[in-house]
Amino acid sequence: MRVLIVDDERPARDKLRRLLEQEPDITAIGEARDGVDALEQLPVFAPDLLLLDIQMPEVSGLEVAASLPAPAPLVVFVTAYDDYAIRAFDANAIDYLLKPYDLQRLRRALDRVRARLPQAAQMVAPAATMGLPPSALAGAAAAAAAALPVPTLPVPAQLLVPERGGMRVVRVQDIQWIETADNYVVLHTADGQPLMRQTLAGLLDKLGPRFVRCHRRAAVQLDWVTGLEALGKGKGDGELLLRGGARVPCSRQFRHEVVARLQAGNVNNADSPHRHPGSPHDAGP
Repeated sequence: MRVLIVDDERPARDKLRRLLEQEPDITAIGEARDGVDALEQLPVFAPDLLLLDIQMPEVSGLEVAASLPAPAPLVVFVTAYDDYAIRAFDANAIDYLLKPYDLQRLRRALDRVRARLPQAAQMVAPAATMGLPPSALAGAAAAAAAALPVPTLPVPAQLLVPERGGMRVVRVQDIQWIETADNYVVLHTADGQPLMRQTLAGLLDKLGPRFVRCHRRAAVQLDWVTGLEALGKGKGDGELLLRGGARVPCSRQFRHEVVARLQAGNVNNADSPHRHPGSPHDAGP
């Protein structure tokens, strides 16, 4: 297993490295001093697991996790604050370590990772399970993972998009709509259309309820929608009209969900700066 430690504090990185070095199935340990450094190292280091601090200056661990390219490494968050356990974040965030943690707690998190990485689980087990056959090791790791609570964390405020020579910060509230483009998604904003190596479904899981899928190749942020226009009689297909003039396809398959969400109002984002009088979110059902 290849592990990348991401933390802006060297003592925290040193502690994790010392503990990880006691695990015989960990074949490589890398370190990143911040979120940008981590994203830049991903293509070369190719980690199986990120041990990712949440509270970091400029770019948080949540924003790094939301910006991971597909296929993404597994993520275990590391935090000093238990108030981050608010709501489900993403399937790849399989656990979080609350500081201060010990070797036993870290091993529980690693067992959950091993359950997601069967090849690692079958190679080597923690000391407590030495001597068991590979099938039993895999079962023990899966049982340990199932016994742990599912980590819950808030959605990010911004995404980091790798660009030539650096990173571009895209505020989530500025994303009007998203469309697929082969192995990428296009983030449509007023300032451009940056590309992320990500699946549409995976990104929507990370961005939370403010976005809704409207087409197999597109999704919109509800706060940007001003209307829905039908295309032809009886077909059910249409276009969503967005502030700024964009028109986004809305297929019959997704129309009912979109209309229901617009009628109900985007209650999960009542404080959004994009709400304005006369928007669909201010209208009753």
